[in-house]
Amino acid sequence: MSDWEHFVHEVPWFLRPGESAVVGEAQLWTRGSVDGLPELSALLASTTLTPVSVGGDAYELLAWGSSDDRRGWLCRPPHDVDSDSVAWTHKNFWRLCGGIVERFREPDTWWNNQNEVLTVNATHVRVADVLRDYAWLWEDDDLELSIHPDEYYAVAVEANGNLTLAHRDDGGLLLLAPDHALVNVTPLAGSPPYSLLTIDHVPSLADWIEVCASAWR
Repeated sequence: MSDWEHFVHEVPWFLRPGESAVVGEAQLWTRGSVDGLPELSALLASTTLTPVSVGGDAYELLAWGSSDDRRGWLCRPPHDVDSDSVAWTHKNFWRLCGGIVERFREPDTWWNNQNEVLTVNATHVRVADVLRDYAWLWEDDDLELSIHPDEYYAVAVEANGNLTLAHRDDGGLLLLAPDHALVNVTPLAGSPPYSLLTIDHVPSLADWIEVCASAWR
């Protein structure tokens, strides 16, 4: 069974009724590593890449593991980062991979239930507008928002609307999760319990990527 066949078997909802995919030739990973991300780099080094096009949209299926234990990500192609105001780690990631839109046979990580992970589409979310919609969370507790929204952008968008945010300059990581049942998270100082959170022992975007990549290995 090809990697694409594995993917469609595990994620049958990806192709809408009447849609078909143009699947290219599978090839071993040759793009090298990502500076500062050794766990991700080791994972990519074991990857087979299959180019895929669906309705004119280009994707890359990255898969690894033994023949009876294949797993992986459906990704966007690498992205030109010259004009994008994102963290340095994210720029390095984009040079090799444009972000993850689906996964198959995934382990338990911070990427579960995310519709967009490290994609351009995620960065287009207007964080300031979303925080404005949830301003009542702070107002109800007589608190003021303790971050500058424009300094952050979304690196992941969960199916329920929760966001993972990264600081544009230093890559500091936050969750905006009004709807969650997460463990190993702590409310940001000056924030209500179900609002802005930090992830325990995962302070930065680089740490977040590395923890998740390690679980996928």
